[in-house]
Amino acid sequence: MATTDLNDRIKQLGATLTSIERVLDLPKMEAEIADLQEQVGAPDLWDDQANAQRVTGRLSALQAESERVSNLRQRLEDVEVLLELGAEEGDADSLAEAEAEVNRLANSIDSLEVRTLLSGEYDEREALVTIRSGAGGVDAADFAEMLQRMYIRWSERHKYPVEIYDTSYAEEAGLKSTTFAIRAPYAYGTLSVEAGTHRLVRISPFDNQGRRQTSFAAVEVVPVLEETDNIEIPEDEVRVDVYRSSGPGGQSVNTTDSAVRLTHIPTGVVVSCQNEKSQLQNKASAMVILKAKLLALKKAEERAHLDELRGDVQASWGDQMRNYVLNPYQLVKDLRTEYETGNTQAVLDGEIDDFIEAGIRWRRNQSTAA
Repeated sequence: MATTDLNDRIKQLGATLTSIERVLDLPKMEAEIADLQEQVGAPDLWDDQANAQRVTGRLSALQAESERVSNLRQRLEDVEVLLELGAEEGDADSLAEAEAEVNRLANSIDSLEVRTLLSGEYDEREALVTIRSGAGGVDAADFAEMLQRMYIRWSERHKYPVEIYDTSYAEEAGLKSTTFAIRAPYAYGTLSVEAGTHRLVRISPFDNQGRRQTSFAAVEVVPVLEETDNIEIPEDEVRVDVYRSSGPGGQSVNTTDSAVRLTHIPTGVVVSCQNEKSQLQNKASAMVILKAKLLALKKAEERAHLDELRGDVQASWGDQMRNYVLNPYQLVKDLRTEYETGNTQAVLDGEIDDFIEAGIRWRRNQSTAA
């Protein structure tokens, strides 16, 4: 590519990054980081562990986001200098490296630009993700656990803290259901496009005849509520059940009735929590989840789009939004956006950014068309 063309691309990328910085409101972000750092420095921070985790988690996520933007800006300035020196000295290797870096920057900035498409009412919130095994027996339970691992690995790649609220283990292998929070700004807006039914096709490791099995799992994503959100739940509308935690044990786990299940009687919404050691802590965490789900239900009903926010899907044939085919060929394909890849292992290891970005752009196009 000619030097002039590369210069033009660098200028275009710079303009796009400036637009992104304006939308993200970097001064406001830096001010919040400074405030959170002050809170982290307080000697009594960990007197309230839940608040301490929220503060440190948000600080970590905001710092990572700020660093991501500043690194892109620095790389743009560096590649401009590299291109200028390469052109002056006629250094073909420097020019080739500059072109390669411009291409890498274009991909990175394009990914960051997707963030500016998140303008929904709750898009900037943290996310509560629930995964339920569907049709397919033990393979579906195993698939639910594979999806949990996929989203946790995705979070780890982005340095987003994850807090697991509840895990219900299946009898033979895998999970019946799991609920966890991803503590990062815009986690809800980003992951909301993952809500729906996911379908897995593979040779079942649980079938002694080695037959191919199709199984399903449902993913639900709702926003984490803040104290300013007005969701009041009368005590007489909630049934509280306590039971003994299941799964891997630990001190006081599996030995006391510390796990809590809440049922919202008017809607039938059921949530549970067993990650804490005390019944009181589990009840408080379960109430957070219940309020988040009721808010999602309320907003969905107002817009007559229950499936869109609550992810109320059946996890069976005819309802899937993404296929994971491991046999007879390797392919992961999103049925809404048509985006696909043959690198199935990378996807299951958490490399799902391309699917998420395609989903966000598809959702925006659907909204614009409507």
